[in-house]
Amino acid sequence: MRTWDVIIVGGGIIGLSLSIALRKRGAEVLVVERGEPGREASHAAAGMLCDCAIETPAALQPLAGASARMYPEFVLELQDESGVNVDLRDQGTLLFLSHPVHGLEAEEISAARLAELEPALAGAKCAAFYLKERSVDPRALTAAALKAAKHREVDISSGTAVTSLLLSDDRVAGVTTDKTRYQAPVVVNCAGAWAGQILPHQFPTRPVKGQMLCVVGGPGLSHVLRASEVYLVPRSDGRVLIGSTVEEAGYDKRTDADTIQRMHRAAVALVPGLERARVIESWAGLRPGTPDDLPILGVTGTPGYFVAAGHFRDGILLAPVTAHVMAQVVTGMKPELDLTPFSPARFERPG
Repeated sequence: MRTWDVIIVGGGIIGLSLSIALRKRGAEVLVVERGEPGREASHAAAGMLCDCAIETPAALQPLAGASARMYPEFVLELQDESGVNVDLRDQGTLLFLSHPVHGLEAEEISAARLAELEPALAGAKCAAFYLKERSVDPRALTAAALKAAKHREVDISSGTAVTSLLLSDDRVAGVTTDKTRYQAPVVVNCAGAWAGQILPHQFPTRPVKGQMLCVVGGPGLSHVLRASEVYLVPRSDGRVLIGSTVEEAGYDKRTDADTIQRMHRAAVALVPGLERARVIESWAGLRPGTPDDLPILGVTGTPGYFVAAGHFRDGILLAPVTAHVMAQVVTGMKPELDLTPFSPARFERPG
Protein backbone atom coordinates (compact mmCIF):
# COMPACT_ATOMS: atom_id res chain seq x y z
CA MET A 1 0.00 0.00 0.00
CA ARG A 2 1.25 3.50 -0.85
CA THR A 3 2.28 5.78 1.99
CA TRP A 4 2.73 9.55 2.20
CA ASP A 5 4.85 11.74 4.44
CA VAL A 6 1.86 13.83 5.49
CA ILE A 7 -1.92 13.44 5.20
CA ILE A 8 -3.94 16.65 5.43
CA VAL A 9 -7.59 16.21 6.37
CA GLY A 10 -9.64 18.95 4.70
CA GLY A 11 -9.32 20.55 1.29
CA GLY A 12 -10.30 24.13 2.06
CA ILE A 13 -7.95 27.08 1.73
CA ILE A 14 -6.13 26.16 4.97
CA GLY A 15 -5.46 22.56 3.96
CA LEU A 16 -4.53 23.40 0.37
CA SER A 17 -2.18 26.22 1.40
CA LEU A 18 -0.47 23.95 3.92
CA SER A 19 -0.12 21.18 1.33
CA ILE A 20 1.78 23.58 -0.94
CA ALA A 21 4.00 24.78 1.91
CA LEU A 22 4.87 21.17 2.82
CA ARG A 23 5.58 20.23 -0.80
CA LYS A 24 8.06 23.10 -0.95
CA ARG A 25 9.87 21.33 1.88
CA GLY A 26 9.93 18.09 -0.08
CA ALA A 27 7.14 16.19 1.68
CA GLU A 28 4.88 13.77 -0.19
CA VAL A 29 1.39 15.04 0.67
CA LEU A 30 -2.14 13.65 0.39
CA VAL A 31 -5.18 15.89 0.97
CA VAL A 32 -8.34 14.00 1.94
CA GLU A 33 -11.54 16.01 1.51
CA ARG A 34 -15.00 14.83 2.58
CA GLY A 35 -16.69 16.67 -0.30
CA GLU A 36 -15.26 18.72 -3.14
CA PRO A 37 -12.08 20.72 -2.38
CA GLY A 38 -12.73 24.34 -1.53
CA ARG A 39 -16.52 24.06 -1.50
CA GLU A 40 -17.29 24.62 2.20
CA ALA A 41 -16.32 27.67 4.30
CA SER A 42 -13.72 28.83 1.76
CA HIS A 43 -16.34 28.90 -1.01
CA ALA A 44 -18.82 30.83 1.13
CA ALA A 45 -16.50 33.55 2.47
CA ALA A 46 -16.61 37.22 1.49
CA GLY A 47 -12.84 37.68 1.32
CA MET A 48 -12.31 40.76 3.49
CA LEU A 49 -8.75 40.61 4.81
CA CYS A 50 -9.55 42.31 8.12
CA ASP A 51 -6.79 42.41 10.72
CA CYS A 52 -7.93 45.45 12.69
CA ALA A 53 -8.86 45.75 16.37
CA ILE A 54 -12.58 46.04 15.69
CA GLU A 55 -12.98 42.38 14.74
CA THR A 56 -9.74 40.55 15.54
CA PRO A 57 -9.29 39.25 19.11
CA ALA A 58 -6.17 40.70 20.76
CA ALA A 59 -4.48 37.28 20.98
CA LEU A 60 -4.94 36.81 17.25
CA GLN A 61 -3.68 40.21 16.07
CA PRO A 62 0.03 39.26 15.70
CA LEU A 63 -0.92 36.28 13.52
CA ALA A 64 -3.52 38.27 11.56
CA GLY A 65 -1.14 41.17 10.94
CA ALA A 66 1.63 38.85 9.77
CA SER A 67 -0.75 37.07 7.41
CA ALA A 68 -2.07 40.32 5.95
CA ARG A 69 1.51 41.36 5.17
CA MET A 70 2.18 38.01 3.49
CA TYR A 71 -0.84 38.25 1.20
CA PRO A 72 0.58 39.99 -1.89
CA GLU A 73 3.42 37.47 -2.23
CA PHE A 74 1.08 34.57 -1.37
CA VAL A 75 -1.33 35.62 -4.12
CA LEU A 76 1.41 36.32 -6.67
CA GLU A 77 2.78 32.81 -6.25
CA LEU A 78 -0.63 31.14 -6.51
CA GLN A 79 -1.54 33.16 -9.61
CA ASP A 80 1.81 32.35 -11.26
CA GLU A 81 1.43 28.62 -10.63
CA SER A 82 -2.27 28.33 -11.45
CA GLY A 83 -2.98 31.00 -14.06
CA VAL A 84 -6.04 32.02 -11.99
CA ASN A 85 -6.63 35.70 -11.16
CA VAL A 86 -7.80 35.84 -7.53
CA ASP A 87 -8.88 39.52 -7.66
CA LEU A 88 -6.76 40.86 -4.80
CA ARG A 89 -7.95 44.44 -4.30
CA ASP A 90 -6.21 47.09 -2.19
CA GLN A 91 -8.54 50.09 -2.47
CA GLY A 92 -9.26 49.77 1.25
CA THR A 93 -12.33 49.75 3.46
CA LEU A 94 -14.77 52.45 4.51
CA LEU A 95 -15.94 51.66 8.02
CA PHE A 96 -19.00 53.27 9.59
CA LEU A 97 -18.99 53.42 13.39
CA SER A 98 -21.57 54.81 15.79
CA HIS A 99 -18.99 54.84 18.62
CA PRO A 100 -15.17 55.02 18.81
CA VAL A 101 -13.11 51.84 18.97
CA HIS A 102 -9.93 51.78 21.06
CA GLY A 103 -6.78 50.85 19.18
CA LEU A 104 -8.30 51.24 15.71
CA GLU A 105 -5.65 52.34 13.21
CA ALA A 106 -7.90 54.24 10.84
CA GLU A 107 -8.29 57.68 9.34
CA GLU A 108 -11.56 59.47 10.05
CA ILE A 109 -12.88 61.07 6.89
CA SER A 110 -15.26 63.97 6.33
CA ALA A 111 -18.66 63.74 4.66
CA ALA A 112 -17.32 65.65 1.66
CA ARG A 113 -14.35 63.32 1.28
CA LEU A 114 -16.65 60.31 1.69
CA ALA A 115 -18.81 61.53 -1.17
CA GLU A 116 -15.70 61.84 -3.33
CA LEU A 117 -14.52 58.32 -2.51
CA GLU A 118 -17.89 56.63 -3.02
CA PRO A 119 -20.45 58.85 -4.80
CA ALA A 120 -23.12 56.14 -4.62
CA LEU A 121 -23.25 56.19 -0.81
CA ALA A 122 -26.23 57.57 1.04
CA GLY A 123 -25.44 60.34 3.49
CA ALA A 124 -23.51 58.79 6.38
CA LYS A 125 -25.45 58.75 9.66
CA CYS A 126 -22.33 58.06 11.73
CA ALA A 127 -18.58 58.58 11.66
CA ALA A 128 -16.70 57.12 8.70
CA PHE A 129 -13.14 55.79 8.74
CA TYR A 130 -10.74 54.62 6.08
CA LEU A 131 -8.85 51.36 6.70
CA LYS A 132 -5.93 50.09 4.61
CA GLU A 133 -7.37 46.62 4.13
CA ARG A 134 -7.36 44.35 1.12
CA SER A 135 -9.99 41.97 -0.18
CA VAL A 136 -9.79 38.85 -2.32
CA ASP A 137 -12.21 36.56 -4.15
CA PRO A 138 -12.13 33.40 -1.96
CA ARG A 139 -13.57 31.16 -4.66
CA ALA A 140 -10.90 32.20 -7.14
CA LEU A 141 -8.26 31.99 -4.41
CA THR A 142 -9.23 28.43 -3.52
CA ALA A 143 -9.41 27.41 -7.16
CA ALA A 144 -5.91 28.83 -7.63
CA ALA A 145 -4.63 26.99 -4.55
CA LEU A 146 -6.12 23.70 -5.79
CA LYS A 147 -4.50 24.09 -9.22
CA ALA A 148 -1.19 25.10 -7.63
CA ALA A 149 -1.30 22.10 -5.28
CA LYS A 150 -1.93 19.73 -8.19
CA HIS A 151 0.83 21.46 -10.16
CA ARG A 152 3.18 20.66 -7.27
CA GLU A 153 1.98 17.03 -7.33
CA VAL A 154 -0.05 17.08 -4.13
CA ASP A 155 -2.38 14.06 -4.21
CA ILE A 156 -6.08 14.82 -3.67
CA SER A 157 -8.72 12.33 -2.51
CA SER A 158 -12.19 13.90 -2.61
CA GLY A 159 -15.60 12.57 -1.64
CA THR A 160 -14.34 10.54 1.30
CA ALA A 161 -14.71 11.54 4.97
CA VAL A 162 -11.98 10.78 7.51
CA THR A 163 -13.58 9.11 10.54
CA SER A 164 -10.58 8.32 12.75
CA LEU A 165 -6.82 8.21 13.04
CA LEU A 166 -4.91 5.03 12.36
CA LEU A 167 -2.62 4.42 15.32
CA SER A 168 0.37 2.13 15.80
CA ASP A 169 2.10 1.98 19.19
CA ASP A 170 0.14 5.08 20.25
CA ARG A 171 1.38 7.24 17.39
CA VAL A 172 -0.14 8.20 14.05
CA ALA A 173 0.06 5.71 11.20
CA GLY A 174 -2.55 7.27 8.88
CA VAL A 175 -6.32 7.75 8.69
CA THR A 176 -9.42 5.65 8.28
CA THR A 177 -12.15 7.03 6.00
CA ASP A 178 -15.69 5.90 5.24
CA LYS A 179 -14.28 4.10 2.19
CA THR A 180 -10.66 3.12 2.78
CA ARG A 181 -7.44 3.71 4.73
CA TYR A 182 -4.45 5.91 3.93
CA GLN A 183 -1.04 5.57 5.56
CA ALA A 184 1.32 8.33 6.76
CA PRO A 185 3.37 8.99 9.89
CA VAL A 186 1.99 12.54 10.11
CA VAL A 187 -1.63 13.75 9.93
CA VAL A 188 -2.79 17.38 10.06
CA ASN A 189 -6.45 18.03 10.83
CA CYS A 190 -7.59 20.98 8.69
CA ALA A 191 -11.22 19.86 8.59
CA GLY A 192 -12.78 23.17 9.65
CA ALA A 193 -16.21 22.81 11.24
CA TRP A 194 -15.82 19.02 11.02
CA ALA A 195 -12.44 18.92 12.81
CA GLY A 196 -13.97 17.66 16.06
CA GLN A 197 -15.46 14.57 14.44
CA ILE A 198 -12.21 12.67 13.95
CA LEU A 199 -11.54 10.16 16.73
CA PRO A 200 -9.90 9.77 19.19
CA HIS A 201 -9.62 13.53 19.83
CA GLN A 202 -12.74 15.67 20.11
CA PHE A 203 -11.82 19.28 19.48
CA PRO A 204 -14.73 21.68 20.15
CA THR A 205 -15.06 23.11 16.66
CA ARG A 206 -18.61 23.87 15.61
CA PRO A 207 -20.34 25.26 12.52
CA VAL A 208 -21.32 28.93 12.67
CA LYS A 209 -23.67 29.72 9.81
CA GLY A 210 -23.31 32.83 7.67
CA GLN A 211 -25.81 33.82 4.97
CA MET A 212 -24.82 36.06 2.06
CA LEU A 213 -26.01 37.27 -1.32
CA CYS A 214 -24.46 38.64 -4.48
CA VAL A 215 -25.85 41.34 -6.76
CA VAL A 216 -24.94 42.81 -10.15
CA GLY A 217 -26.14 45.83 -12.09
CA GLY A 218 -25.92 48.42 -9.34
CA PRO A 219 -23.55 51.37 -9.03
CA GLY A 220 -19.85 50.61 -9.13
CA LEU A 221 -18.09 50.55 -5.76
CA SER A 222 -14.36 50.91 -5.20
CA HIS A 223 -14.10 50.17 -1.48
CA VAL A 224 -15.31 47.51 0.88
CA LEU A 225 -18.09 49.08 2.99
CA ARG A 226 -18.61 47.91 6.55
CA ALA A 227 -21.45 49.06 8.80
CA SER A 228 -23.02 47.53 11.89
CA GLU A 229 -25.90 45.95 9.96
CA VAL A 230 -24.17 44.80 6.79
CA TYR A 231 -20.98 44.75 4.77
CA LEU A 232 -20.50 45.11 1.01
CA VAL A 233 -17.52 43.66 -0.83
CA PRO A 234 -17.08 44.73 -4.48
CA ARG A 235 -15.42 42.51 -7.07
CA SER A 236 -13.52 43.86 -10.05
CA ASP A 237 -16.10 42.40 -12.47
CA GLY A 238 -18.90 44.54 -11.01
CA ARG A 239 -20.41 42.03 -8.61
CA VAL A 240 -21.08 43.13 -5.03
CA LEU A 241 -21.26 40.65 -2.16
CA ILE A 242 -23.59 41.51 0.73
CA GLY A 243 -23.27 39.82 4.09
CA SER A 244 -23.37 38.35 6.57
CA THR A 245 -25.13 36.66 9.46
CA VAL A 246 -23.62 34.83 12.43
CA GLU A 247 -25.97 32.00 13.39
CA GLU A 248 -25.78 28.93 15.60
CA ALA A 249 -27.72 26.56 13.35
CA GLY A 250 -25.72 23.34 13.33
CA TYR A 251 -24.82 21.99 9.91
CA ASP A 252 -27.84 23.59 8.21
CA LYS A 253 -26.72 25.50 5.09
CA ARG A 254 -30.18 26.55 3.91
CA THR A 255 -30.81 30.23 3.28
CA ASP A 256 -33.77 32.10 4.72
CA ALA A 257 -35.61 34.45 2.34
CA ASP A 258 -36.46 36.98 5.08
CA THR A 259 -32.82 37.13 6.19
CA ILE A 260 -31.56 37.63 2.63
CA GLN A 261 -34.13 40.39 2.08
CA ARG A 262 -33.16 42.09 5.35
CA MET A 263 -29.48 42.19 4.32
CA HIS A 264 -30.46 43.47 0.88
CA ARG A 265 -32.49 46.29 2.46
CA ALA A 266 -29.57 47.20 4.74
CA ALA A 267 -27.29 47.35 1.69
CA VAL A 268 -29.76 49.59 -0.16
CA ALA A 269 -29.94 51.91 2.87
CA LEU A 270 -26.16 52.28 2.60
CA VAL A 271 -26.02 52.46 -1.22
CA PRO A 272 -29.47 53.41 -2.60
CA GLY A 273 -28.53 52.55 -6.17
CA LEU A 274 -28.35 48.87 -5.23
CA GLU A 275 -32.15 48.83 -5.26
CA ARG A 276 -31.99 48.38 -9.03
CA ALA A 277 -29.31 45.68 -8.79
CA ARG A 278 -30.22 42.07 -9.53
CA VAL A 279 -29.65 39.30 -6.99
CA ILE A 280 -27.76 36.54 -8.82
CA GLU A 281 -27.00 34.22 -5.92
CA SER A 282 -27.59 33.67 -2.22
CA TRP A 283 -25.92 31.05 -0.05
CA ALA A 284 -24.89 30.04 3.44
CA GLY A 285 -21.56 28.75 4.68
CA LEU A 286 -20.37 27.12 7.88
CA ARG A 287 -17.48 28.88 9.59
CA PRO A 288 -15.45 26.75 11.99
CA GLY A 289 -15.98 28.31 15.41
CA THR A 290 -14.32 27.51 18.74
CA PRO A 291 -15.37 28.36 22.33
CA ASP A 292 -12.85 31.22 22.58
CA ASP A 293 -13.08 32.35 18.91
CA LEU A 294 -9.40 31.50 18.36
CA PRO A 295 -8.01 28.90 15.97
CA ILE A 296 -6.54 25.59 17.10
CA LEU A 297 -2.96 25.33 15.83
CA GLY A 298 -0.14 22.98 16.71
CA VAL A 299 0.81 19.59 18.09
CA THR A 300 -1.60 17.28 19.90
CA GLY A 301 -1.08 14.69 22.59
CA THR A 302 -0.80 11.98 19.93
CA PRO A 303 2.67 11.86 18.33
CA GLY A 304 2.45 12.69 14.63
CA TYR A 305 -0.97 14.36 14.89
CA PHE A 306 -1.36 18.11 14.34
CA VAL A 307 -4.33 20.48 14.07
CA ALA A 308 -4.91 23.66 12.06
CA ALA A 309 -8.63 24.36 12.39
CA GLY A 310 -11.19 26.65 14.02
CA HIS A 311 -10.32 29.81 12.09
CA PHE A 312 -13.91 31.10 12.43
CA ARG A 313 -14.30 34.25 10.28
CA ASP A 314 -10.59 34.56 9.45
CA GLY A 315 -9.76 31.45 7.43
CA ILE A 316 -9.11 33.34 4.21
CA LEU A 317 -7.01 36.00 5.96
CA LEU A 318 -5.01 33.48 8.00
CA ALA A 319 -4.27 31.01 5.20
CA PRO A 320 -0.75 32.27 4.34
CA VAL A 321 0.51 32.48 7.92
CA THR A 322 -1.15 29.22 8.96
CA ALA A 323 0.52 27.40 6.08
CA HIS A 324 3.87 28.98 6.96
CA VAL A 325 3.94 28.31 10.70
CA MET A 326 2.25 24.90 10.55
CA ALA A 327 4.72 23.72 7.91
CA GLN A 328 7.44 24.73 10.35
CA VAL A 329 5.77 22.88 13.24
CA VAL A 330 5.07 19.74 11.21
CA THR A 331 8.67 19.54 10.00
CA GLY A 332 10.05 19.91 13.53
CA MET A 333 11.07 23.56 13.38
CA LYS A 334 10.30 26.27 15.94
CA PRO A 335 7.50 28.43 14.51
CA GLU A 336 8.40 32.05 13.81
CA LEU A 337 5.30 33.24 15.66
CA ASP A 338 4.11 32.28 19.14
CA LEU A 339 1.35 29.69 18.81
CA THR A 340 0.84 29.24 22.56
CA PRO A 341 -2.59 30.98 22.62
CA PHE A 342 -3.81 28.55 19.95
CA SER A 343 -2.50 25.30 21.44
CA PRO A 344 -4.77 22.26 21.01
CA ALA A 345 -3.96 21.40 24.64
CA ARG A 346 -6.43 24.03 25.86
CA PHE A 347 -9.30 21.87 24.57
CA GLU A 348 -7.81 18.43 24.12
CA ARG A 349 -9.60 15.46 25.59
CA PRO A 350 -9.28 11.92 24.25
CA GLY A 351 -12.54 10.33 23.13
